[in-house]
Amino acid sequence: MEVCIFFLYTMILLPGIAASVHQVKSFLNHTAYLSCYFPNSPKTDIKDLRVFWQKGFVEVVHEVNYGQEKHDNLSPKYINRTKMDMDKWTLQLLNAGIVDEGQYTCIVQHRDKGSPKVIHTSACLLHIIANYSQPEIAWLHTGELKPNEYLNLSCSSSGGYPEPKQMIWLISYENVTNRLMRHMDVSQDAVTKLYNVTSKLNIRVPTNTLTNISCLLHLGEQLGSLVSVPLGIEIQGEEIEQVKISFVGPLIAVIVLITILLGFVILKKNRNISPTNQSVSLAV
Repeated sequence: MEVCIFFLYTMILLPGIAASVHQVKSFLNHTAYLSCYFPNSPKTDIKDLRVFWQKGFVEVVHEVNYGQEKHDNLSPKYINRTKMDMDKWTLQLLNAGIVDEGQYTCIVQHRDKGSPKVIHTSACLLHIIANYSQPEIAWLHTGELKPNEYLNLSCSSSGGYPEPKQMIWLISYENVTNRLMRHMDVSQDAVTKLYNVTSKLNIRVPTNTLTNISCLLHLGEQLGSLVSVPLGIEIQGEEIEQVKISFVGPLIAVIVLITILLGFVILKKNRNISPTNQSVSLAV
């Protein structure tokens, strides 16, 4: 605690030295690399320098005291988890977890005639990333889907970090793609801090047309997006009904036409027989 107070006190005394903040991303349970960005142009001997890494103003992460590593002031959760590459001026944070997210400050002091003098400060803001599973579409509809019925689907992805921005449904048919926004349910595991997300879709799909449905999980501007495997649906029921109707109509017309023709033939035949009968009766 005394070391941290000394850091803060020294930086207040030297307002001209400002710590620039660099964004750093690391995958969950991997090694995070935090650079001190110290050029060391004069090639100062490491034995004349003190290097401190701290998180916030409380936790001491790593300390190199005039060429020798010190562990007396380290926060317990960072013991045996850090390494300092003095050639690249980079701190390695092993097995980085979500609880390690936050701002880390590197402070370099030079041994002077009096008290050590701060000659460099820089800060890194650590972000932890955990890959989400590929979004997966599940069929919630029971039984066979009939024309004009609603299609019920869900799309889920799990085990990711940080919290995603949104989930979008993509409905494609006849070379047209529609983007639909639906509510996204988000839950976070109390132990792992990882997120699980689910979105549901309830729509009617056009008949006699192949419809492809996908869901897109948007993670953020710098993290990109994940897309599901498309689900292809084609409903043919209405087309069969139309075929039946179009077949019955012409059939009725043909039957009517045949009936009319038969009636005409019979009528004509009766007319030809009538004069013959009359002439026979006169001769008698």
